[in-house]
Amino acid sequence: MSDTSKTPILEVKELGIDFGGLTAVNDLNLQIYDREIVGLIGPNGAGKTTVFNLLTKVYKPTRGQILFEGRDTAGQTVVGMNRAGIARTFQNIRLFDKLTVLDNVRTGYHNSVRYSPFTAVLRLPSYYAREREIEGKSRELLKIMELDQYTDVTAGNLPYGAQRRLEIARALATGPKLLLLDEPAAGMNPQETENLMQMIRFIRDHFGIAILLIEHDMQLVMGICERITVLNYGMMLAEGTPEEIRSNPAVIKAYLGE
Repeated sequence: MSDTSKTPILEVKELGIDFGGLTAVNDLNLQIYDREIVGLIGPNGAGKTTVFNLLTKVYKPTRGQILFEGRDTAGQTVVGMNRAGIARTFQNIRLFDKLTVLDNVRTGYHNSVRYSPFTAVLRLPSYYAREREIEGKSRELLKIMELDQYTDVTAGNLPYGAQRRLEIARALATGPKLLLLDEPAAGMNPQETENLMQMIRFIRDHFGIAILLIEHDMQLVMGICERITVLNYGMMLAEGTPEEIRSNPAVIKAYLGE
């Protein structure tokens, strides 16, 4: 669980981005603490995925500041942010469809591998030792994520729910301290969503990481998030516990529709 007496693992200060004359996100302030599960919700077009793209440096902010573990991330790249400890999944699943489940996870571990050209080209003993280590870790992670029965299956042939879990597994293979989940329950049936809720809690506890998720399924959001931030037209409409958000008149009017 989070300890708000400590420094946030992620702190966003007055973040904003403009696309031409359109302000997509404006004056966003957000804090996420270690081992905390936070929800980011709002109507379609509210700017939620844009926030993820800003946090992972797909977009450069027009203004504001993003601090990760107390350090300003200005000038960082997508790869740099991933190596610093932020991993993400996508609303539309992005797997290497032609690769096996095992190889998809191996690619996540390879993100942090540093081979010298000499070692890689000549296939020195250290290269093979590292490859064996990566394969062992990949198989262990697939077992944790209940995907070990699919190890040699091509990713594109997996059932939909298993593809979602594989994308999360590949993100976890990069060793994140903060995991960003973009609509992880999209396309899932109620039983799959219930299983996903349990898995998200397990991931937080087992890997000891913080999780920020975008989700439209209010049962999932209210069921697992400790705090929720609501966006509307790119601005923060409300922030609080699930109980506070559920009863907030502005949120009900703008989003929940009750």
